[in-house]
This record gives sequence, C-alpha cells and structure tokens, in this order.
Amino acid sequence: MDALASPGVYQRATETTQYLRSKLPQNLQNPRVAIVCGSGLGGLADTIEPEPKVELEYGNIPNFPKSTVQGHAGKFIFGLMGAEEIPVALLVGRAHFYEGHTMDLVTFATRVCRILGVETIVVTNAAGGLNQDYSVGDIVCLNDHLNLAGLVGIHPLRGPNVEEFGVRFPPLSDAYDLDLRRRAHRAWKTLGLDKQKRRMHEGVYAFVAGPTYETRAECRMLRTLGADVVGMSTVPEIVVARHAGIRVLAFSLVTNIAVLEAGSRGDDPTVEAMSKVELDAHLSQGRANHEEVLEAGREAAKDMQALVKQIVSDFYAP
Repeated sequence: MDALASPGVYQRATETTQYLRSKLPQNLQNPRVAIVCGSGLGGLADTIEPEPKVELEYGNIPNFPKSTVQGHAGKFIFGLMGAEEIPVALLVGRAHFYEGHTMDLVTFATRVCRILGVETIVVTNAAGGLNQDYSVGDIVCLNDHLNLAGLVGIHPLRGPNVEEFGVRFPPLSDAYDLDLRRRAHRAWKTLGLDKQKRRMHEGVYAFVAGPTYETRAECRMLRTLGADVVGMSTVPEIVVARHAGIRVLAFSLVTNIAVLEAGSRGDDPTVEAMSKVELDAHLSQGRANHEEVLEAGREAAKDMQALVKQIVSDFYAP
C-alpha cells in the first residue's frame, strides 16, 4: 500500500491501537513511556517487571510492519517498570527503510504509541562512531541529527499533513529534550557508570538510508558535516514523535569505529609487494560487520538497561 493511500495512517494506527488494547489488562492499556530497542539491545525488555507482562508478535498485529533484521526480535512488549510501576511499551526490533518499507511503515509504530497515550519515547540504536574520541561500547546521548535521507526527499512527513497528529511544519531545533538529557547524565552518575571504562557522550547522529555501511569518503564527509555517529534508523521515528508532541530521549551504542582515512592507492610502494591475502587484510582493517554490532550490543546491554530504567524511574518518581 502506498504511504498516502486510503485508509489513512491515522485510521490504521487507531485500528491497531484498538487491537492492542483488546489484548492488554487495564493497567497496561495506556503506557506512558515507549522504548525502542535497537540492534543487539533487545535485552532492554528485561527492565520491566515479570508480571503483568504481555508480548505480542509484530506478525500478529494488524497493519504492523515486520522486521527482517538479525538481532531484532519483532515483538511489542507491555509491562510495568520500576518501583512506581510505570506502564511502558517496548518495541523489540523496528522496521527499516532499507528493508523496502515506506517511511509511513517505518514510523507507524511511533504513531501507534501516540494514540496509546505515550508521553515520552526512548529510542536506542547501534551506530558507527565517526568521532575518533569514541570507543567501541561507548554510549552517545543524542542532542541533534543530520537527516541526510530527509534532505533529499525521503521524509516521514512528506505528503498531506495528518492533522490528528500535529502541525504542517513542526520545528526540530528542540527535538532532543534537554531535561531528559540532563536526567540521563544524572542517572549515569547515580549508577556509578562514570567510574568504569565505558563512557557516555553527547553527540550528533547522521541518518543514512543503508543498507550498506558507509565508504571511507562518506565517513569523512559526515564527520566534516558535524556528525559523531552514523546509522540507518531512529531519525524518522524521532521526527514523527516530535510531530505528535512526544518527548524524545535517544541513545546510540557505538559498535564500531568508522574508518576516516583514505585507503591506500594502487601505486603506493608499501603495498607493492603484498600478496592478495595481505592486500585483503590491509583493506579490511576497521571494516564494520553486523556480527560485531550484535556482540557490542550484548556487552553493553546491562549498562544500557540500568541507565534506561533509572531515567524512567527518576522521571516518574513522586
């Protein structure tokens, strides 16, 4: 179905919301916080209480897109978090534009969250580190973004404005909530995470369409433009969340460090005597792969889980 075809996105999101509520107990029907779990970060589902807990497969939810990416379970999980028993919704896995979905479908879950009553969304992702001060396993609290795909017309708000969600020209200069970022830094210290090797930074996320990882020249361009991390998700969800008036907190897990220096030239004397195997090894230094992304996610999962739970608990504490 085309992104602009009938029935409209608001009607479809409303139908999906009605289905979800029919499957949920009363105390889970109006989640206040949504958490989007990126590649390798599905363990965030462990931050909620074991009871009550409802897990719904994306494939069984009307109008919902299906994620096909390794490391994305494809479940909508509802439960309570923290001592205050805050109702939350976790999206374990997401749909990506590079999978062939329209931007309408990529952001559909965010719109469903809005109709469910979500006030705050915490978005996580795995990303490549462009900032050479970052290390694999570091966490970046996002404070801005570069929407490369959006600037050339691949934008989730393209087409007739859906007035039920928000205004025609929403501002994004305040997209990354300053109060929530302040709470994130406080939570990091409260948990004692500032005493360990893993660091938390603030930085700018560059959204690219994918699915290829970036070339060396593209990485240098993005870094020159001011990006600290780069990835293939998150920004469409944030744009739609802000359009709908949802507060946003976003984190990137640095799963690899991008290679910024240019590769060796074919007439470089240092490679002249190398065998084919040696040349391949030389060129592959720093190359990203999805298995490394998932492994870095597993190693950082506990810190990310503790951080998100602490922030949500602090935010809704009496």
